[in-house]
Amino acid sequence: MRASFRWLWTSAGTANLGDGITVIALPLIALAADAPPGHVALVTVAATIAWPIFGLHAGWIVDTVSPAKLLIAVNAMRVLALTALLIAIAADFAVYAFTIAAAFAYGLAETLVDTALIATVPRTVDPGRLTAANSRLEATINVANQLAGPPLAGLLIGLSSLAAAASGAGLYAMSALAAVGLALTHQRGGNPGRESGAALPLRVREGMRFLWNHRPQRELTLLTAAMSVVWGAWTSTFVLYAVAPGPLGLSPEAYGLLLTGMAVGGIAASMLTFRLERLLSPAALLFVDTVGTVGLVLPAALGAPVPVIAVGIILAGSGATVWRIIVAVVRQQATPPDLLGRVYSASRVISWGALPLGASLAAAGVTTLGMQPVLWIASGVAVAVSLWFAARLPMTAPLINAAASEADGNG
Repeated sequence: MRASFRWLWTSAGTANLGDGITVIALPLIALAADAPPGHVALVTVAATIAWPIFGLHAGWIVDTVSPAKLLIAVNAMRVLALTALLIAIAADFAVYAFTIAAAFAYGLAETLVDTALIATVPRTVDPGRLTAANSRLEATINVANQLAGPPLAGLLIGLSSLAAAASGAGLYAMSALAAVGLALTHQRGGNPGRESGAALPLRVREGMRFLWNHRPQRELTLLTAAMSVVWGAWTSTFVLYAVAPGPLGLSPEAYGLLLTGMAVGGIAASMLTFRLERLLSPAALLFVDTVGTVGLVLPAALGAPVPVIAVGIILAGSGATVWRIIVAVVRQQATPPDLLGRVYSASRVISWGALPLGASLAAAGVTTLGMQPVLWIASGVAVAVSLWFAARLPMTAPLINAAASEADGNG
């Protein structure tokens, strides 16, 4: 791998460790500040609302601005947001308000960082190394964001909310420094978005139009959106279900450890995706992921014990990783380089824009219906999505498999 990819990889790894700590710590900080259950669930809404609001703009920004400079600036913004939260916690002043602000800053930064990462990978590796590069990034993200991050967040919260916020800020600062290394080694060829002089609305529409006209990407985007409703509901409510005084009665440390199951499944999947594609078709692997989403929410709805819930989390993590790798390679191969940022952000606006919808509905549901009915509704949606994909497989599988095979052909 080139030096530019190694710096990008390092920046992504340190930032994702910060993400893994921050995204778990923020709801726990809200709990520690005695926020009511509905308000705790709103932390997830704040962390995910940036995609539908800002996501399309992230695409044209990434297609126009140097990715290294963008990563430096965005990570600096995250450092400032967590530093402000740190001060609020130390002063015991408006902690919940600063938690919401930090969650929104986290989500806003994610729109830019994730888009920049996907758009920059093809410029830092040879076409034949795309699957290897994406698998390496996914493995690192799983280790940092989901294996190491959650238990660290639980341990740090066990020490103090200050320790959790300070650790996140420090890791984002390290990610910004790695992006400096990327700036020194990455030679970007041309800047189509800036040279064209196209009006902003036209630039944005180009990405959305390409996505909608490319049937495999359109189908996968809509399916991801449907599953994201379930993931948003689970993410916003599971902390209330798992951490004492919730039904599972876990400590913050045990809660963080339970969530590492997602990383265990994800790491295994990132190492096996290439082989699994040859054993099963890419479309079949994607269907298995929809079944994994059912396993994410149904055990909690049934009131299953912790080991069963842990198995469901592992399966969901493995399926989600396979999904991201296959979809990323298809998108990188099928999309012109000068449109990649906009196409990626357009797909994220639709797919990840459903996360705050699911989180908001779950927050309202927990307040009005209670925890268990919300989990049952989420499970029903997950089953419906899996059946929907199964029904469409005869039509969509040939398109998805052909797109994935084209990508593999370059390796």
